[in-house]
Amino acid sequence: MNNYQLYIDGGFCEASDGNRFETLNPSTGDPWATAPAATETDVNRAVEAAHRSLHQGPWAEMTATRRGQLLYRLADLIDRDAEHLGNIETTDSGKLAVETRSQTAYVADYYRYYGGFADKIEGATLPIDKPNMHVFTTREPIGVVAAVVPWNAEMFLTATKVGPALAAGNTVVIKASEQAPAALLEMAKLVDEAGFPPGVVNIITGFGEPCGRVLTSHRLVSRVAFTGGIDAARKVVENTAKNFAHVSLELGGKSPILVFDDADIEGAINGAIAGNFGATGQSCVAGSRVMVQSAIYDDFVSTLVDRAEQIRIGDPLDPNTQMGPLATVAQRDHIEAVVAESKSQGAVIHTGGERPAGLDSGWYYKPTILGCQNNETRSVQVELFGPVMSVLRFDSEDDGVALANDTTFGLGAGVFTSNVARAHRVAKAVRSGIVWVNTYRVISPMAPFGGFGDSGYGREAGIDAIREYTRTKTVWINTSNEPMANPFVMR
Repeated sequence: MNNYQLYIDGGFCEASDGNRFETLNPSTGDPWATAPAATETDVNRAVEAAHRSLHQGPWAEMTATRRGQLLYRLADLIDRDAEHLGNIETTDSGKLAVETRSQTAYVADYYRYYGGFADKIEGATLPIDKPNMHVFTTREPIGVVAAVVPWNAEMFLTATKVGPALAAGNTVVIKASEQAPAALLEMAKLVDEAGFPPGVVNIITGFGEPCGRVLTSHRLVSRVAFTGGIDAARKVVENTAKNFAHVSLELGGKSPILVFDDADIEGAINGAIAGNFGATGQSCVAGSRVMVQSAIYDDFVSTLVDRAEQIRIGDPLDPNTQMGPLATVAQRDHIEAVVAESKSQGAVIHTGGERPAGLDSGWYYKPTILGCQNNETRSVQVELFGPVMSVLRFDSEDDGVALANDTTFGLGAGVFTSNVARAHRVAKAVRSGIVWVNTYRVISPMAPFGGFGDSGYGREAGIDAIREYTRTKTVWINTSNEPMANPFVMR
């Protein structure tokens, strides 16, 4: 049993009341580690340490170039320990080890990207319309950042927040998910080894009450970066009414994949498989609504079914496994209920729709393909966060776009077509923060991502993220030798 600690003000510690909670291995259902349940006192300590470091001590006086060097150092350490961190994340969340290891190694590039950005955050000189005035702007750190990270892709989703936040000179308090916090608590050791001054990065674990509530409403927190579900996001927004913190929300999705009859079928099949069964469907950009033009619908679905039934399900640490378990038993219960309801509404289960035989321990569910008659089917409307694909047919391009946009979400979308003009038309018409054309689930430190509608607001990654973690200061300097004019004498 691994017993982790909080990381506050440059040191490791227990929760103030000594309480801990177990985290379960999704492939077995058994507890494998414990973590502290942070109290209000612990959250206050972490935020106050971050605030102190922001305004006093080495971090406050550090050059931007030196901040960037520390981020590069952290990137090198993550690279070094990518396999170990990946194995920890897999044991804690159930994601495939081959994915967590490679993703963790790639996460290092995010810290390098923002490390390079640190001393390139510039202001501007303004050609002002007043005589004898020199006016310029600077971009300054926004303040203490509360980064609330979910259990899925936690190393990646932490990097998209912490990288730009530190590059811009902020300090951070990271709240790891109580469902799978271990990888971030392991990363705390690397933050310490990299040499960040005390209080710059703090990592805590705990539950929404009191930990999440106290953190996101804290009077010293100026910025909240949240990734998670809609219900929790609403509470975060309510909490920030108390501190007026700037908020970004990266929420769920019900992303459409539009397959036109002129598409490269092999590529489109691979896109649908990756979009739904990669990461066991536990991705905010999962392309869980696959919309296929009528002329190719039957053949396309038949091929999808064949491919889905070949997916090897099992231990996520086994390199031969292609799909692991769901992260929580509650997820599996939710999926089973929605699939049953969808079937009662007329959906046809082409494959899956049940637990796999021979995997009685852990929270496994077969890759599932549902043929849905319309967009009102339950599986088409709700985010399942699991390996369930809802397939619908459409006739014309306009019909396909209308079907894709008939949702409250708007995070990702896929378009498969060989017609370049159509690709541009549909990418423009689909209401989504990300559109992939003839590919799916591709990311880069340089490319911003975020959603529309119920998928949230704000952007992570790319230069947009730097703007999200700074605010503009405007400086006016009177260059005249004359005293300031009498305000009551108008000229």
